[in-house]
Amino acid sequence: MMHILFLRHGITEWNIQKKLQGRTDIALADAGKSQVLSWNIPADITQWYVSPLMRARQTAELLGLKDCLVCPALIEMNWGDWEGKTLDDLRKINASAMLENEDQGLDLQPPGGETPRQVGQRVHQWMLALPEQAYIGAITHKGVIRAVLSLATDWDMKTRHKVKIRHDTGYLFSWAAGKLEFKKEIVLCR
Repeated sequence: MMHILFLRHGITEWNIQKKLQGRTDIALADAGKSQVLSWNIPADITQWYVSPLMRARQTAELLGLKDCLVCPALIEMNWGDWEGKTLDDLRKINASAMLENEDQGLDLQPPGGETPRQVGQRVHQWMLALPEQAYIGAITHKGVIRAVLSLATDWDMKTRHKVKIRHDTGYLFSWAAGKLEFKKEIVLCR
């Protein structure tokens, strides 16, 4: 059985402003750097993987993780034309289109972007290639963790999930015989 601990990167200025970041390569805010330095991560993780985006790589560096493997499958969801905008901005631009999209759940697809279902498929393919007996760590993004949570719990993303993806919490999953299971949340603050 494999265990995978997913961590969301530290806070960025766009997180503070509630802007959709997607693949826009944003650095950590000073508050995000301070936040990450207060985290206590498990010492028994055998291999760490990190999204190629700067905010995730900076998180790994601040955690002192020297041997992280950069993993393209862990990159944030592509929000296409919606990147850099808030949900309020998008509702003001085209409220009816936003209402239609919000009901799509796993198949919500911003213009020029990808769906949460597609994110889940790419992460699933990555997990298939991981060693079966390992404790893996992954520093990634909210959209990726939500997609993994969907895979593990059959959540269709049309409603709120009881698990809220935060910057100061790790999300532990187990993976055995092709079955993904959500185990628990782990608060990282010391």
